[in-house]
Amino acid sequence: MTDPDHLDVRLPAATRADLLARRMTTLEKCYQLTATAPWAFTTPDGKDPDGLTETLANAPGHICNFTLDDPAQIAEVVARIQHTAVTRTRLGIPLLVHAEALNGFLGGGHMVFPTPTGLAATFSPDLVQEMADLIRRQMRRVGVLQALSPNMDVALDPRWGRVHETYGEDPYLVAAMSVAYTRGLQGTDLTEGVIATAKHFVGYGLPQGGVNLSATEIGPRTLRDLFAFPFEAAIQLAGLRSVMNSYSDVDGVPPTASREVLTDLLRGTLGFEGFVTSDYTSLDHLVDRQRVAADPAEAGRLAIAAGLDTENPSAYGYGPVLAAEVERGAVDPGYLETAVRRVLRAKFELGLFENPYPAESIDVRAVAAEGTELSRELARRSVVLLKNEGVLPLATGSKVAVVGPHADAVALQFPTYTYPAFREMTLIMSGGGLGNAVGIDPAMAAWNSTALPEAPTDELVRTRYGARSLSQALGDQASQVVVAPGCGLLRDLGDEELDRAVTAAREADVAVVALGGASLWFNGERTEGEGSDSADIALPAAQVRLAEAVAATGTPLVVVLTQGRAYTLPKAVRDAAAIVVAPYGGPYGPDAVAEVLFGQVSPSGKLPYSIPRHGGQVPVYHHQKAGSGYRNPLPPSVDHHYLDMPATPLYPFGHGLSYTTFALTDLDVTPEIHNDGTARISTRVTNDGARDGATVVQLYLRVNTTGVSRPAQQVGGFARVDLPAGASRRVTFEVAASQLGYTNLARDFAVEPARVDVFVGLDADDRRLTGAFGVTGPPRVLTSSQRSFLSEVHVSTPSCAHV
Repeated sequence: MTDPDHLDVRLPAATRADLLARRMTTLEKCYQLTATAPWAFTTPDGKDPDGLTETLANAPGHICNFTLDDPAQIAEVVARIQHTAVTRTRLGIPLLVHAEALNGFLGGGHMVFPTPTGLAATFSPDLVQEMADLIRRQMRRVGVLQALSPNMDVALDPRWGRVHETYGEDPYLVAAMSVAYTRGLQGTDLTEGVIATAKHFVGYGLPQGGVNLSATEIGPRTLRDLFAFPFEAAIQLAGLRSVMNSYSDVDGVPPTASREVLTDLLRGTLGFEGFVTSDYTSLDHLVDRQRVAADPAEAGRLAIAAGLDTENPSAYGYGPVLAAEVERGAVDPGYLETAVRRVLRAKFELGLFENPYPAESIDVRAVAAEGTELSRELARRSVVLLKNEGVLPLATGSKVAVVGPHADAVALQFPTYTYPAFREMTLIMSGGGLGNAVGIDPAMAAWNSTALPEAPTDELVRTRYGARSLSQALGDQASQVVVAPGCGLLRDLGDEELDRAVTAAREADVAVVALGGASLWFNGERTEGEGSDSADIALPAAQVRLAEAVAATGTPLVVVLTQGRAYTLPKAVRDAAAIVVAPYGGPYGPDAVAEVLFGQVSPSGKLPYSIPRHGGQVPVYHHQKAGSGYRNPLPPSVDHHYLDMPATPLYPFGHGLSYTTFALTDLDVTPEIHNDGTARISTRVTNDGARDGATVVQLYLRVNTTGVSRPAQQVGGFARVDLPAGASRRVTFEVAASQLGYTNLARDFAVEPARVDVFVGLDADDRRLTGAFGVTGPPRVLTSSQRSFLSEVHVSTPSCAHV
């Protein structure tokens, strides 16, 4: 018997997808766009579940996220599912299994890395690419070939609970990290890669009121030039293969139902050629939440016409509902044909038809250790020193009191979209928690009761990841560590506990006040997370009372803020002798903080978001438009924007100190370039302190064009530079004119003649070096493929500053 033509590996993936699609019925095509849970195909002990015959007759195309405790289990389940799909369905089409992988593959037994705002604080896209490359190999090994990551949202409102999932407030930094992640995950050959899924397209990082899922009121220029920028960069520079829709309305239309967003903008303007993955229950939202569709059939019609290629986590408006709409002529069959070919093409590109099965043998212990040093280094680089009045680094042998809700906490280092938090949430859901309106899936509950033994998250992260608390980590260098939390994350623990914390601080050489937030889904004490937004971004009142009481002892205070987004800080914290910001750092977050506090590591992290003085300033991102917000020039005889406080941030984007100091000198700027030329901007950075260290040289540009308000400044490039004491290096940024493009008065995306102001410093408000260059020539309209997104950066080898 001759094999079907679509199995001919010599043919291009698109041709093979077309040949296979021609063999499929309408119903098979509609199911190929849907996902189902693994328990529809198998039980944890390998038996056929009830309803398998119906599942095989329908042959869904995807398997949604599921939870198991070790890599061997995951690979075994995926192998069984694929064997069933390949050998027991009519066409034998392999399934595309997806999972989250935001800062580590969300599967038991795999390394966890710092949360994305922590990754962004490192300003180290090279290490993010290395991390994603490891995730690629780990996911490929167990047969999970689509990651619902990275998050490319530009997060401008700290009230939003999902900020920590992003790379922060700056579109350039988000783009640089997103490109690095996509390159690492997809690799140079997708037959050895994993599909990256950029989310959430588009504008999700500025919801009304900071409330998750809320509408985004964003004009078309800002949507295109700012919020779409990271997605466009990943499409053009890294060949991004999948994009996930936003839940939020854009100009009154949910992207799930918007052809303007998912087809005209994403494909027509940005040049995207992959497939669009639905966020979970997006079609349900059209009916039940956003009220733009009357029923599942109308939701399916709107979504397929918009360009949404798949539906997760199960069929609602696609599958049989969509098939019926196509058969009765209510849906253009061309929409279905296009979507199914996109999905099949991705499966052929991944090599799924040739090798649908994961690795046969997995060394669980070796897998668990993978990425250990990388996670440690990323955690070290993510620590930001905001303030230091000489108290840091601490002297070895100091007597240290550690107080606050993060003093002895371990599980709080593992936020949403890490495996421990996901596992906890899954068990709560299957047990009837979270108030699920849809009720409990009995199959899910049965799966979890068999596959996931009960284990407290704190115990799990200590035993399986070797994680330890900040107080334990400080004990490596301190002569004595006294732990007295004093308060909970959100609540007082009573006068007795507060008194214990005050006494411990009074009797210590230094008090480390471990404050901050916690990220969970919908369960437990938290300040951040998906569906966990805050109207007030101040530190919780219980923590403020603790900080004030400890400050009154007169013992030097070192405040450590563990957080995924900005909080406003009370006077007791602002006045502390030192302030450190650390992300949810995973297993080695507390170790990294301790190493910084005792000077084993010189801090080099930089804020990926601005920290406001007060919640009333929000949003207060650094790239506000010229003449707007705190970038608004004051009129004559007026010395303030607000009556009650400055409008500037308390700490700006890019801020972060070191245990040494750095000088920037000798700025050189190309005076003029043509509209297709490249400007060279270079400076010398010198470590003029007494110890080795690293800093991030930051280039900011202000493009002064005609008729359209532009950002008062935008990041034009950055370079993390390691320098021995007394040494210097020359940093050169090459900025192509096409990097300066924007949507002009004619609504063309173009680079236009302009004067470009140049600022080079060590944070967003550092103006120590300034210059300018001109762009000449007529307006030059650019397609997406003609754009430049990231400057080329060259750093010389270190030289002695005194030569």
